[in-house]
Amino acid sequence: MKATVLHAPGDVRFEDVAEPQILKPTDAIIRLAATCICGSDLWPFRGLQPLDEPMHMGHEYCGTVIEVGSAVTSVRPGQFVVGSFVLSDNTCPHCRHGFQSSCEQREFMTGAQAPYARVPLADGTLVALDSQPDDDLIPSLLAVSDVLGTGWYAADAARVQPGSTVAVVGDGAVGIMGVLAAKQMGAERIIAMSRHKSRQDLALEYGATDIVTERGAEGVARIRELTGHVGADSVLECVGTDESMHQAIDCARPGGSIGFVGVPHGVELAGDYLFFAQKNLLGGPAPVRRFMPHLLDLVLSRKINPGKVFDLSLPLEDVAEGYRAMDERRAIKTLLRV
Repeated sequence: MKATVLHAPGDVRFEDVAEPQILKPTDAIIRLAATCICGSDLWPFRGLQPLDEPMHMGHEYCGTVIEVGSAVTSVRPGQFVVGSFVLSDNTCPHCRHGFQSSCEQREFMTGAQAPYARVPLADGTLVALDSQPDDDLIPSLLAVSDVLGTGWYAADAARVQPGSTVAVVGDGAVGIMGVLAAKQMGAERIIAMSRHKSRQDLALEYGATDIVTERGAEGVARIRELTGHVGADSVLECVGTDESMHQAIDCARPGGSIGFVGVPHGVELAGDYLFFAQKNLLGGPAPVRRFMPHLLDLVLSRKINPGKVFDLSLPLEDVAEGYRAMDERRAIKTLLRV
């Protein structure tokens, strides 16, 4: 089959690879209905993350099970499934505490920008639907796999409460999903920090009440102005740079909470800075599996439509153009139809 392989920064190819096989009794093989490009895929594409050898790309996926290993009991061939980008057994102590992204057997999904994919730890990772979904729901179901689940975790980690004031740092797909999550959790005021009109419009559609275009110290000053010089109750950090992390912490009020889900690159936080800030910090790779049943219910009942975050849809064979479009900020997130 042909699949997506990154050979070097800027050099992504759709080329022949071996079809996935059952390697362990806990594996499943799925035929993908759709996949997509993640903002985190841009780090190695831009040369900002080490790439020692060709990398099989893709970690967001949904589709139909075609084969399972001998130990798999929770899913069977023919079922439509959605899985987390973090693979987990969903039974270890960390999983039982709701942190499947720190599972004792944790792996990270790879190779999903392809027609078929192997899913390790299938019993703990995959959630099966009762029936085949309507085609128009595929983008939203795919969003549950990572981008919606990650935005939801950012809001959960930031302790968003009904009636609270929330600031969202980052207007990529995760940040926009963070806006949606904060709205669903009952936030009264949601301040989206964005400089791009199309992203601002989508954030407003998902529930943002204010748009702040400033960044850094100016952005912090603007948030403080909007909150009566108090700061936000909750801040969602969805970028991963040193500037965005400091901006997020500085935007929160003392005693407020920051949920940080941007993969950190060059972030350095001084001990005395954190000590005197007096703010709650929780983040990391999102335990999407914890939230999946609830998020799938919201999608299947059509109470939310996270699939709108995909503003570019391409055939899988045009994946290289999808990377370029996101790298050049011509697209928020690219859906790849299989």
